Amino acid sequence: MTAAAVGLSHSPLIGRNDPAPDVLARVAQAVAGARDFVRAYDPELVVLYAPDHYNGFFYKEMPPFCLATEAHAVGDFGTGAGPLSVDTEAAKTLAQGVLDRGVDLTVSARMTVDHGFAQPLEVLFGGIDRVPVVPVFVNGVATPLGPVGRIRALGTAIGRAAAELDRRVLFLASGGLSHDPPVPVLDGAPPRVADALIEGRPPTPEQRARGEERVVQAGRDYAAGSTAMIPINPEWDNRLLDHLEKGELAAFDTWSVEGMAREGGGSAHEVRAWIAAFASLAAASESGAYEMTSRFYEAIPAWIAGFAVATAR
Repeated sequence: MTAAAVGLSHSPLIGRNDPAPDVLARVAQAVAGARDFVRAYDPELVVLYAPDHYNGFFYKEMPPFCLATEAHAVGDFGTGAGPLSVDTEAAKTLAQGVLDRGVDLTVSARMTVDHGFAQPLEVLFGGIDRVPVVPVFVNGVATPLGPVGRIRALGTAIGRAAAELDRRVLFLASGGLSHDPPVPVLDGAPPRVADALIEGRPPTPEQRARGEERVVQAGRDYAAGSTAMIPINPEWDNRLLDHLEKGELAAFDTWSVEGMAREGGGSAHEVRAWIAAFASLAAASESGAYEMTSRFYEAIPAWIAGFAVATAR
């Protein structure tokens, strides 16, 4: 087996509330490099780690992570809707391999995913159904959140199980770095909002459109400086990328839930997807070593995110 990894930030505001042309050009160059990397590697299977934004997972049942044997995208923020090309047999094999290695894992036979999953598949492969994939949801929003070390353990277990598949596997992480978008929280929510966060009733098209417009407006306000959201933290973001580049994955075990939110914002826990993917890459290698072959970072207020792209083999 050979293995590679790509980390790619997502944002629902891409194409809706874009930064200056020179910033867009730098992002486009970095993304094009990742796309070339993936094309040259030609993966036979993609293990995609991504969060959800209360489109597929709700407080009625909120696992810390979940692997799908089938998945369907809702098509939010202009991303593609419909089934992902889930490799069900590979997904079942990986799920059993994770459980055999002592990591408790939830499995979904009909997972609903949103732009966090769809966007990287569209950006790197041209669609949500173009490559065999095993989707792995990693909770990065809904508190309470468990220790970061458990996410590393999940990634390690999946990487070791994937090493037994004898296929070219790409571990793909989707998530912003430091960012604090207007995501609803259950504690203190009005009854109507709390019910939606618990039960997960699908919004009407009109409700979804209004919700998406609120996020777009929040991005405009954030870029203009008129917001109470926690600022993007390039120092914290680059500390994360430094650890990933050097393979210092055990360092994340000391990161606390409260400290991550304080330094990186309420949605900074999306970096758990990155930690899982690079832990998988390290575990898939006999030596545990890998090389980060490219690294890009930019703080982009218009997208309410520290935005990064990285590749590794």
